[in-house]
Amino acid sequence: MSNTIEIGSRPVGPYHPTYIIGEIGINHNGDLEKAKELIDVAEEAGCDAVKFQKRTPEVCVPEEQKDVMRDTPWGRMKYIDYKHHIEFGWDEFEAIDDYCADKDLHWFASCWDVESVEFMEAFDPVAYKVASASLTDDELIQEMDAKGRPMIASTGMSTREEIEHAVSLLDTDRLLVAHCTSTYPCDPEELNLRMIQTLQDALNVPIGYSGHEVGLQTTVAAVALGACFVERHITLDRAMWGSDQAASVEPQGLKRLVRDIRTVESALGDGEKKVYDSEIPIREKLRKS
Repeated sequence: MSNTIEIGSRPVGPYHPTYIIGEIGINHNGDLEKAKELIDVAEEAGCDAVKFQKRTPEVCVPEEQKDVMRDTPWGRMKYIDYKHHIEFGWDEFEAIDDYCADKDLHWFASCWDVESVEFMEAFDPVAYKVASASLTDDELIQEMDAKGRPMIASTGMSTREEIEHAVSLLDTDRLLVAHCTSTYPCDPEELNLRMIQTLQDALNVPIGYSGHEVGLQTTVAAVALGACFVERHITLDRAMWGSDQAASVEPQGLKRLVRDIRTVESALGDGEKKVYDSEIPIREKLRKS
């Protein structure tokens, strides 16, 4: 049986309510008001947390790509300038911190470089997220782990050996691992949801699911298969500009997803056979002895 780990004051693990994360990421397109709208969407749907992404563009953008010109909704610009345009800084995250606190909604971020970890640490985040792209960045994941906070590690585009190596570097008393396939959007045939059980058997930590598929039913199935937490990208409109929008869930879909997860986790029960009070009249009527 995997451990239970607290994120904020909320236990995450078997037999606890599924911890549901609305991944805002960079779907705000650098607009604080859109970020607040997405926070509202997550709160109204009943999510437990929202997650952002934090990068230092000078570090994360490869040198050969920095001056590549790109067409954007804000005009034609160098790729490095585009990345700065959609990246939030101190003022935006301070506003997000206050906004989420007013709503009693957790927020945290996946940090893509060491400088971003130091930036986020000032906000006392409830957790850190290791993005799938960063799972093999030993320096970065150890820097996050050194802060002593709960760690969620996503496993998209990773081999079993890469996952096991990353886990070996981290404190498993604070570690949660998310099964993931890093295709945006992902075909159902490549979701491989049975990996949730495989990871449960291999690692004594809570296992969750980070999904990039179109539709909701497969994320609900992940909960039925034992995912203790789920993460889905959320958007105001899947037709908006941005690489993650098409694999994201719109507001009404998010409400349905949270509703269905709560129904399924209630239906899973505790695995102990019992005769329910509602069955007794039927039992007395239909059983001869």
